[in-house]
Amino acid sequence: MANKIEIVGLGAGDLEQLPVGVYKKLLHSGQVFLRTKEHPVVADLVSEGMQYVSFDDIYEKHEQFEEVYQEITELLIKKAQENSIIYGVPGHPLVAERTVQLLLAEGPKQGLDIVIGGGQSFLDAIFASLKVDPVEGFQLLDGTALHKDQLMVNQHMIISQVYDQFIASNVKLTLMEKLPDDYEVTIVTAAGSDQEIMETVPLYELDRNVSINNLTSVYVPPVKEETLLWKDFSKLREVIAILRGPNGCPWDKEQTHESLKPYLIEETYEVIDAINEGDIDHLIEELGDVLLQVMLHAQIGEDEGYFSIEDVIEGLAAKMVRRHPHVFGTGMADTAEEVVQNWQEIKKQEKGGVPDSLLDGVSKSLPKLLMAFELQKKAAKVGFDWQEVTLALEKVKEELEEFVQELDGTQEGLARAKQEFGDLLFALVNVARFLKMDPEEALYETNVKFMRRFQYIEKKVKESGRVFSDFTLEELDRYWDEAKINGL
Repeated sequence: MANKIEIVGLGAGDLEQLPVGVYKKLLHSGQVFLRTKEHPVVADLVSEGMQYVSFDDIYEKHEQFEEVYQEITELLIKKAQENSIIYGVPGHPLVAERTVQLLLAEGPKQGLDIVIGGGQSFLDAIFASLKVDPVEGFQLLDGTALHKDQLMVNQHMIISQVYDQFIASNVKLTLMEKLPDDYEVTIVTAAGSDQEIMETVPLYELDRNVSINNLTSVYVPPVKEETLLWKDFSKLREVIAILRGPNGCPWDKEQTHESLKPYLIEETYEVIDAINEGDIDHLIEELGDVLLQVMLHAQIGEDEGYFSIEDVIEGLAAKMVRRHPHVFGTGMADTAEEVVQNWQEIKKQEKGGVPDSLLDGVSKSLPKLLMAFELQKKAAKVGFDWQEVTLALEKVKEELEEFVQELDGTQEGLARAKQEFGDLLFALVNVARFLKMDPEEALYETNVKFMRRFQYIEKKVKESGRVFSDFTLEELDRYWDEAKINGL
């Protein structure tokens, strides 16, 4: 017959709340181990004859709680292989007890029976003390491993295992990522016992409370104020659904995937403007406008029954995992170039092998300078490329001469000149590619420079009290030169 570890809960409060069966086992078992002796019932049980070994000293040995729990688990398994033992934990064994989960996973592998012997959860006492009905929706979170993505601020949140000021500080900082500094939370210590302490404080004071110990939990009431929910993705989705709903906005309701196309392009360029300006607040705003377009397309998909935002997110996450095997799998990529190479190879496999043309992956909807750049890159991969930049420059001269030759003043010549002008631009893009310049970025900078200098001319014309038609081109050109001299 296999040895066993019987895990019992010490309850949430004092001895009066301890189940009779657990009480007898703790008093009459020869091998009682406690995760911690810092619990209201321990002193009373000792006074009645309980003998125990606690693991409090292990907490001092490690910097990470997971390391503490691993060592406790290993010691318990070792002891149980000699004789069956009783292991006591605060509250109920199956509520917020990491060592219990580790024992359930590892014990059977070592030939041990892991038995849950009962106990009262601290949740019962906390709900009673706070007068909270959990049916309204609540989260139980671990204060030692709290992350902002876990937080559902529209529900009751109970954050357990807030053992000390350091953990309380981490909990505070995590909550502040979604809640205002002065949001009121309640610190509950030794709930349900005669040592119970409850204190409601603004969030920024959470780690200043002296009552925090290993019996402390933090209660965060659900957010009721609408504006505080605006950071939640679910709230954004709700807003978009309302805009497209029966009582929503007439403009939003009539949009289609086709009608929204120009807005997505426009908003994307405005993001680029914000990046070029180095304006973070502007960038946040413009990224929001791009996200709005994604959300509208997803809501249209959901309204029509074809797809939802979850499908978009799932597809993106799956693709990122597939195409980053060096991060999520066993693949290797030590440089950015190797990452791109792997990405393209995986993409090719996903698309069903070799495409009909090397150029199939270049979208016709790209800005045309960028489209030319991408077409040339694709062709260069198979050797269809100039060997040096001087040859590319000669091609520019050739195309310029052919363009000029077609400017003979006839309609037919103008049509041919248009084709040659396209060839000239294409050749210039090739030179930019050789020199590792972004042609779109280069033209953008020239456009902005033109705006600055022309606005300087406008300013000078206005200061003169005259209008543009009063100036000769030579006079305006002098203002242009002044702008250059002034560094505009």
